[in-house]
Amino acid sequence: MDTLTRIRAFIDVVEAEGFSAAARKNGRSKALLSKYVRELEDDLGALLLNRTTRQFSLTEAGHTYYRSASDILKEIDNLADLVRETSRDLKGTVRVSAPRTFTDADIGQSMIDFAMENPEIKLEITSDDRFVDLVEEGFDVAIRITRLSDSGLIARKLAPFKVYCCASPEFVNRYPDLKEPTDLVNVPCITDTNARSLNNWHFRGKEGAMETVAVKGPIEVNSPAATMKAVQAGLGVSMLPDFVVWPLLKSGEIVTLFNDRLPDDAGIYAVYPHRRYLPAKVRAFVDYLAAWFKQYGGYCDR
Repeated sequence: MDTLTRIRAFIDVVEAEGFSAAARKNGRSKALLSKYVRELEDDLGALLLNRTTRQFSLTEAGHTYYRSASDILKEIDNLADLVRETSRDLKGTVRVSAPRTFTDADIGQSMIDFAMENPEIKLEITSDDRFVDLVEEGFDVAIRITRLSDSGLIARKLAPFKVYCCASPEFVNRYPDLKEPTDLVNVPCITDTNARSLNNWHFRGKEGAMETVAVKGPIEVNSPAATMKAVQAGLGVSMLPDFVVWPLLKSGEIVTLFNDRLPDDAGIYAVYPHRRYLPAKVRAFVDYLAAWFKQYGGYCDR
């Protein structure tokens, strides 16, 4: 019996959380899957699964084996993808984590365009504003809008990114004394709670050092789109992503403040786990997004 077949059966059962569910998902009988897992345990001389009529769980040895076996099978599958890449036979599923801010904005079209041009690849896109653990949660790639910190992940910059301090022209006229970032403590501000800085906004000081301004105001909301509408209505000042606010900046409905005092070291990145063999489908996805942003600039009319 092929050891890889037994390992795949074990992983299928673990990920489906039971033999019956794994059998339904993979089109194999429950008895056959049970046979494969039992043979694997016999070969290892260790119990991997606790089996009762009402409970299914991994033993300590099972947890250890599952983590290592999953990584090994991914490497084997990725190597097969690498070989197939020369024929551009791009198939399978790419699991993507992306901020809701990204997927809901115009630049989310980049992923739709990829799907249209690669019908044999299925994109599973999860919009989540938290930083997911790619390895632990099984994602192939994540889109992150951030100042990238050191990590065990590989990152490719897709586009520069900047947050603008924004207000409506009418609001600026109502507060003519708004001359310095520190003056924001005296005016109503709108906070996007998705932003990691929350109500502590960061600016470059005149000497180059970073300074923080604590703001407050009438609205806190976890949506850049809603924040933009509140700014447009003249309710206050807010920090808004460039790719969200650019149409209103272009039309003049919103203006920017303190442009020369804003940080400009962030970017939009595609990040993925460090793997010896990156799957061709993942590489194709990242390459496509990089080319898309290069062509459209992310925020320009298409």
